[in-house]
Amino acid sequence: MKRWHYFALAAVVVVGSLAYTRRDIVARLWQRGTASDSDAGRSLRGRWRTVDRAGDGFKINLPGDPKDLQVPAYNESGGSEPVHMLMAAPNADSTFAITWQDNPPVMRISSHEPERTLNAARDGMLVRTQTMMVSQLLSNQHGNPTMDVLARNVQGGILNARLVCAGNRLYIMMALFNSADAAQDQDVSRFFDSFSPSVSSAIPETMPFASHPDAKGRPNRTVLQR
Repeated sequence: MKRWHYFALAAVVVVGSLAYTRRDIVARLWQRGTASDSDAGRSLRGRWRTVDRAGDGFKINLPGDPKDLQVPAYNESGGSEPVHMLMAAPNADSTFAITWQDNPPVMRISSHEPERTLNAARDGMLVRTQTMMVSQLLSNQHGNPTMDVLARNVQGGILNARLVCAGNRLYIMMALFNSADAAQDQDVSRFFDSFSPSVSSAIPETMPFASHPDAKGRPNRTVLQR
């Protein structure tokens, strides 16, 4: 059985487009993988490596050798534009990925306003992955407007995402797990916190606080970063 993560990522990639993902793909998003019980809930310590993409404007840590992909996504005029992705699947229960696109459709239709862009990208991501939001947090990371999202699907799959507006570019980082048992808070934090863009936009004067449970949906204290 194919891992649901790949279908979820295929859906998330079109977050910058205005088209909905085909129903037959969405229906298979959250199928469980074939991992053994010993894989579930295991930390990924020792598998992490730094990926330096200076030419693409960022560094990030990923658990294992990432696959470098480029996927076409529909835009508001009916054409297609490339979305870049790095993806690492360290086991059958989890997938880590980052996508990026310059001046994506979701940013254009939001008049390049960071908060509107993040809200629109979040809504598209939730629809396309058929997940329900558990919590979100707005902050500034490295001087860029940032939104952290925790979502679940009806089968218990977990989607952790960090969306970043860095200048004219939208980054989306995703840690996807088949179940709450497979989700590892320390791995999600390591992945998100390792991201270092070379392009920053102006920091808004204020950003609201929001509840921010951990990767398994439990309440967690959060400090707004500035």
